[in-house]
Amino acid sequence: MSRAKSTVQRHARRKKVLKAAKGYRGRNSKVYRVAKERVEKGLQYAYRDRRVKKRNFRALWIQRINAGVREHGMTYSQFMHGMKQAGIELDRKVLSDLAIREPEAFKEIVDQAQNALNASA
Repeated sequence: MSRAKSTVQRHARRKKVLKAAKGYRGRNSKVYRVAKERVEKGLQYAYRDRRVKKRNFRALWIQRINAGVREHGMTYSQFMHGMKQAGIELDRKVLSDLAIREPEAFKEIVDQAQNALNASA
């Protein structure tokens, strides 16, 4: 009779993979061989999308700033150029938050950027 080798470790390893595959549909969460592939692919997606998330948020902030600035008769690129000339160093995340939650403060920043643009022109 053949000797069972490393059964405890093997069981633990398979249990770990099947636990990570919880929530997957069908065989993807039940069968070890399939679950292992799905978990590996899921980890690849997670690694990639941690970087993509940063891009998506930056794009969202830019859209929100653009919408807020257009209410005051400017475009996003004009506004950012005016901000640089005015010496205002706020990042897009903060500007987006101001545009949504503090419209009065955001209007002041837009006015400063517009004045800086008019002064340089």
